[in-house]
Amino acid sequence: MSESLNADWWREAVIYQIYPRAFADADGNTIGDLKGITSRIPYLKALGIDAVWLSPFYPSELADGGYDVADFRDVDPKLGTLEDFDEMAAGLHAAGIKVVVDIVPNHSSNKHKWFQEALAAPKGSPERERYIFRDGVGPNHDQPPTDWRASFGGNTWEPVGDGQFYFHTFAPEQPDWNWDNPEVRADYLKTLKFWADRGVDGFRVDVANSMAKDLSEPLPTAAELEKIEIGPNHPLYDRDELDVIYHEWRALFNSYDPPRFAVGEVWIENKERLARYATKEMLGQVFNFDLLRADFRASEFKQIVSEHLAVAKKSGSSTTWVLSNHDVPRHATRYGLPLTTPGEPFDGPAPTWDLGRKWLLSRGTDPVEDVELGLRRALAGTAFILALPGSTYLYNGEELGLREVADIPDDQRQDPTFFRSPGYDVGRDGCRVPLPWTPDGPSFGFGPAGANLPQPAWFADYAVSVEEGAMGSPLEWYRQALALRKQLLGAERGELEWIDSPADTLHFRRGDWQCFTNFGMSPVPIPSGEVLLASGHLTGEVPGATTVWLRG
Repeated sequence: MSESLNADWWREAVIYQIYPRAFADADGNTIGDLKGITSRIPYLKALGIDAVWLSPFYPSELADGGYDVADFRDVDPKLGTLEDFDEMAAGLHAAGIKVVVDIVPNHSSNKHKWFQEALAAPKGSPERERYIFRDGVGPNHDQPPTDWRASFGGNTWEPVGDGQFYFHTFAPEQPDWNWDNPEVRADYLKTLKFWADRGVDGFRVDVANSMAKDLSEPLPTAAELEKIEIGPNHPLYDRDELDVIYHEWRALFNSYDPPRFAVGEVWIENKERLARYATKEMLGQVFNFDLLRADFRASEFKQIVSEHLAVAKKSGSSTTWVLSNHDVPRHATRYGLPLTTPGEPFDGPAPTWDLGRKWLLSRGTDPVEDVELGLRRALAGTAFILALPGSTYLYNGEELGLREVADIPDDQRQDPTFFRSPGYDVGRDGCRVPLPWTPDGPSFGFGPAGANLPQPAWFADYAVSVEEGAMGSPLEWYRQALALRKQLLGAERGELEWIDSPADTLHFRRGDWQCFTNFGMSPVPIPSGEVLLASGHLTGEVPGATTVWLRG
């Protein structure tokens, strides 16, 4: 098949997110690196994925896990070189695996060359126009322009010592770009072309709804800002000016054969607005995060699936399904916590979100995590989303059944959300702990000199070498499920058709392929058909927290 005929590879792909610093360390500096990824290509090929998505590997001071980028067209020396990247990409392509890289367009690192030039330049200079600088207020111009709160805590405005402040949506080390500046827009096109020319197949666009801003006077107060609906009238998020930016990007993507793929990280509730990011004129696909915030409950899953299939139909794209990523507690842990009080209809962040934070703040002691139930639900949930129309995004380590690491000592944490939100949020380090490859050694096989975050002793039971070849292990189940999915998609790409089923269950069909999930705790009869796959042991019935694939 020619490359041009394979342009839609992403529409029902399984894309595996690699958090590079936590995957595999080849050079022994305790940080995962590109050579480490290259060394594990046989593992990735055996898993059966279609593509990898690499979280940022660019030069960074790690103020935000690599999302504070100092140079968008290079590799962090602690992770390797551009030559290492080329070797890794070539190896992945030779294994039939596409390469997707994270692009961070909302902000740079404060160590970026352009921001350093801005700090050295006077007020009103072209260098400062690349970012968002404003005069301070008050008699001495020493007060921030607004009382807005940054996502990682503190004010969104940081003083620079000359009566001006710069704007940062996230940490102070992440100054926001001024996307009204043609120089900024041209430089990002240069960055996209740089990586596309190196053979990158696509881009995951970080906070894709936040670059365009309207900070004209008068600016609202924080209280007033909270009342403005996310959308074209909001000064910070989901503005219509993004259409122009992404049309420029799409023209560049389409200049390649096949066109480069893009998926946007967009956290907005308005499904009409969400759909436009996924059109063929814009990015082409957008993340659906609602399952990250839902309880393991049939009613919530069905509503979310129905809504997002409708969004995909409207945009002409395919939807995405994801249960874990680098920003949220792993779903094997979330599903091991007690279900919250049902809320109908599902309407945004579920109580599970707050329950998970409470659990992390207790260092994993309150409420008590049901490890066995959490894994059963995690496998059942994964089997459910793998059967849905659309792309599935997996997060490294979930194929091992890894749980969240909750009890990281405070002096070893790294996430800025922990340091800027004391007593409220312990951060995201628990899902970024380096993976276990062997049951022993200084870092369970991650690298020869230890790991950059502490690994718990129980990782030994989840190591790749322990699960590999072990009948019934999460790893072997994932491999079986992904291989079978490819076979079934070779013949069945039909639309989803819901089938009536007992309470606490969901049943749907895609052509001759059926998926049945028991979200409850009591066993129910197996639907008629040939059983192809089960996420748990069947005993004449479908146990609770189990998904079955059938033919017929």
